[in-house]
Amino acid sequence: MFNDASTPLTLLSTRRSGKPRDLVAPGPDDGQLHAMLEIALRTPDHGKLAPWRFVIVADDQRAALAELLERAYRAEKPDAGRLEIDSMHQFAHQAPTLVVALSSPVPGSKIPAWEQELSAGAAIMNLLHAVHATGFAGGWLTGWPSYNATVRDAFGSAEERIAGFVFIGTPSRSLEERPRPDYNARVSNWVI
Repeated sequence: MFNDASTPLTLLSTRRSGKPRDLVAPGPDDGQLHAMLEIALRTPDHGKLAPWRFVIVADDQRAALAELLERAYRAEKPDAGRLEIDSMHQFAHQAPTLVVALSSPVPGSKIPAWEQELSAGAAIMNLLHAVHATGFAGGWLTGWPSYNATVRDAFGSAEERIAGFVFIGTPSRSLEERPRPDYNARVSNWVI
């Protein structure tokens, strides 16, 4: 599609999500992660509200995250089996780098909450583009932990929502292209 592999459009057209379970070390160092998050902050933001936040979960905090997920899951599902609990621990330990993205709408703003939520999603997409541009891969997951109030409260307030867990690392295998939507099925000209 594009001739020069170094063009921004080629970079954008080659971005792929990596499955967090397949992302291995090395992950970004502190300086690289800081630069990626700086790019994430450069997102469309009607009203300049910055209605999003990012929380870095350091490697030495992954066990505490796993314990939190297990505790919250057992509180919601007391009869949870070992496989369910194991999946919570696996979730917490995927990829070398983890950033929790929160949608943090500004209450009482004249900017509709929907626009603020869209801005949070755009900030995460900017983060994923920065991850790719830096030579790493990222995976944006939600799943059960994103919708649990106990997990949310560990990262933010009741007014916030976890927009996703962004796992970052080096792919352990080639990222495969997935089927993309058909252009003509998703793009049309407006006709009166």
